[in-house]
Amino acid sequence: MANRKSSKKGGFIVLDGTDGSGKATQIKLLAARLRKSGRQVVIEDFPQYGRKSAGLAEEYLNGKYGTANQLGPFIPSVFYAVDRFAARDRIRKNLALGKIVLANRYVTANMGHQGAKLKNRRERQDFFHWAEKLEYGFFKIPKPNQTILLYVPAKIAQKLVGNKKPRAYVRGKKLDLHEADLDHLARAADTYRQMHEYFRYPLIDCAPGGSLLSRKEALELIWREVQKVLRP
Repeated sequence: MANRKSSKKGGFIVLDGTDGSGKATQIKLLAARLRKSGRQVVIEDFPQYGRKSAGLAEEYLNGKYGTANQLGPFIPSVFYAVDRFAARDRIRKNLALGKIVLANRYVTANMGHQGAKLKNRRERQDFFHWAEKLEYGFFKIPKPNQTILLYVPAKIAQKLVGNKKPRAYVRGKKLDLHEADLDHLARAADTYRQMHEYFRYPLIDCAPGGSLLSRKEALELIWREVQKVLRP
């Protein structure tokens, strides 16, 4: 039987934010809650590690092309943008079918991590607009209905990431090029806060006062933001 378009309108929600903030876990919990409410849900995870489209990003994170600062913000941004372009038509198709697309990271990941290489806040803002033009203008990838930023301070982020199992995309190591650099994580955290202020993206502090929220507590805060943009 041919797939029928859902009677409900699709929606595109992005969870982004600092490393170690629980994005992958919260995406799964949010998907389960949406499915329980009767929604069809598809999860996109960027970068798409293991696929050809993420090859340059993987090599960059392994240091093949030099350090993060040596490359600057623009060249690596193209690596990640190409990977999202590879998912463009799939995302469009699922949205047209009335499904909810949840993305773990998106254009804001370039803004946060590559923009962190720029210490001047005005230069970062200019970079934000450059990244938007590259991905939404040149590559014409779909724009999210809502972007929600999750935040933890850099020291907590690095500790949490260090507790993860070794990962294939960094050849069995625990930390990639960005995660191993505490100074980069601190600048990225500041850059995500700047995006929150500049674009008015909702930002959820997952470690208020240095104490981590429970998964359930964080999900409830995310759910409040999601309900603002999803309609029957």
